[in-house]
Formats: sequence, structure tokens, C-alpha cells
Amino acid sequence: MTKWVSILIGTNIAVWILQMTNPWITDAFWLVPAHALQAPWTLVTYMFLHATPGLAHLGFNMLALYIFGPRLETVLGGSRFITLYLLSGIGGGLLSFMPPYYYTPIIGASGAIFGVTTAYARLWPRDRLYIWGVLPVQVWLLVTIYVGYSLLGAVNKNVGAGTAHLGHLGGIVVGWAYMSWLRTQTGAARFKKTAVAAAPVASDGDAQKRWGAIRLDDLHPINRGEVVRLLQKVQSSGARSLSPEERATLDRFSGTS
Repeated sequence: MTKWVSILIGTNIAVWILQMTNPWITDAFWLVPAHALQAPWTLVTYMFLHATPGLAHLGFNMLALYIFGPRLETVLGGSRFITLYLLSGIGGGLLSFMPPYYYTPIIGASGAIFGVTTAYARLWPRDRLYIWGVLPVQVWLLVTIYVGYSLLGAVNKNVGAGTAHLGHLGGIVVGWAYMSWLRTQTGAARFKKTAVAAAPVASDGDAQKRWGAIRLDDLHPINRGEVVRLLQKVQSSGARSLSPEERATLDRFSGTS
């Protein structure tokens, strides 16, 4: 696993154990939107709490983070990944200020997790997950289904009772918006605004030389796998087949970003 995914999973598990042994922690750090002005830190602390004593709530969120987090952190970099995670969780908390959750205590990393999942879907929408190990579902469709489910739950309290549907939607919205903002910040995006027509050809040739010099043996296995995948894509389809995020990933590992 990558650095921040490991830290987040470890922190969530540790806090859950503390909740089990010290039940007052849950009441002290959960988010109640109506009381947020008196306890603004709960917009952050709530996302590290989970339902006790069962493992389902914690387990589902951490499994999703384990599936989607490492590859996303590898591409975005640690600082952008943790920013995405925290902003998505905060966004989920803020959207929960609307009825019917205004006076309802809210806990869980789901808003942050759905922000991560949405960001993953922006980069790799056609990746498949196998539900129950059998049913293949592309990531973009999984996110779309959950948007629909959360919208339905937000207007019908009988759908998924006890679930903070608006919190999930807040995480999804922030995840989408953050990735859209990042697209405007990449070197490739800025390059498109200023380069002359002939420049991409020379730039691509130089870039491929730099990428080909990446020392694969020095990379972490997760990073190595991603770099190899991208180099194979360049070899089969050319440098122009890469997305701005994929180019940025290769540039980062070639030491030019």
C-alpha cells in the first residue's frame, strides 16, 4: 500500500478500537450539523469514526480505500491525495447541514471514500470491479448507480434508513470538482494553451526518451506496475494517447515534474 492509504486505514482502525474501549469518544467527536459552529473540528473528526460494535461500516469503507486509494495516490501524489480525501469528507459533512440530517449525529468515512472513488472513476472509468467476486461492473457505472441511490435516499427516508445519503453525495461532488480543478493545473493543460502547432511532436519525442530512461528497478512495485502500463500504452498507441494525468505521472517518475 501507499503511504497515505496505509496511514488512513491504520488511523481509522485505531480510532474504531478506541471507540470500542471508550464509548464517550463517539459522542464527543461525531458531527451534529446543528452544533457545528460550537464544535467546528467535528467536520474533520467525524470522518474517522465508525459504527460500533460491528465491523461492517468500518470494513466496507476501508476495503474501498484499499481498492481505489493506492493507484490514485500514486498518480496524484501524496499531498493531492490526502487533500482530496479530507475535502471530500468535509464536503460530505457540509452537505449534511440540509434536512433531514441537521440534528442527526453523523459518523463515517463514506463521504471521503466516495470522493476517492469518484476521482478514480474520472481517471479509469472503464476499470472493472467484480461484485461478490462474480458480477463485473465498470467503475463509472458503480459511481452512477450510487449517485442515483443516494439521491433517492435523500428524498425518501425509507431508502437506506440510517445512512447519511447527503454526506455521500457531498463527497462525490467534491471528488468530481477537485479532479476537474486538477485538470486545469497540469503542465499538459497549460502547454495546450501556449504551444505552437509543431511543438507537440518534438515534445513527445523528448518525453519518450525521458520516460524510457526511468529506472524501473528503483520503483515501488505499485509505482512500477503503473509506469510499465503507461510505457506499454505509449509503445502501442503513441504519447498522444496519454491523458494529462498519465503524462504527469511519467514526468514525475522521470524527475521532470
